[in-house]
Amino acid sequence: MTDKFKENDQEFSEEENESNENENSEEEVKIARAKIPRGEEVIGIIEERLGGNKMKVKCLDGKTRNSRVPGRLKRKLWLRPGDTVLVEPWELDKSKGDVIFKYPSNQIEWLKRNGYLKTEEKEF
Repeated sequence: MTDKFKENDQEFSEEENESNENENSEEEVKIARAKIPRGEEVIGIIEERLGGNKMKVKCLDGKTRNSRVPGRLKRKLWLRPGDTVLVEPWELDKSKGDVIFKYPSNQIEWLKRNGYLKTEEKEF
């Protein structure tokens, strides 16, 4: 009977170690994937809201675009000045564009670490 107890006790301790390893690995590894600009898409920071679904966005290519939130994202995407967004310029008028994605804070940090977003650009 003591052998069975020892076996059960060892099994329990192994399970306990496995759960501790899983907790440690989750704390150590913080992987954040971010949507990277493709094609003509540009990362920008919202300067000011202009009313309705329009806003002024300072993009990393140096241009300030008058951007809008498309109707399909109007109620899903809540934006305020200082938010980092992904802008898709219009084909006919490059000074205007559509805001297609808002970056959460963990993805902004990932973009900074991987060189897609400069730290100074956050403050302009």
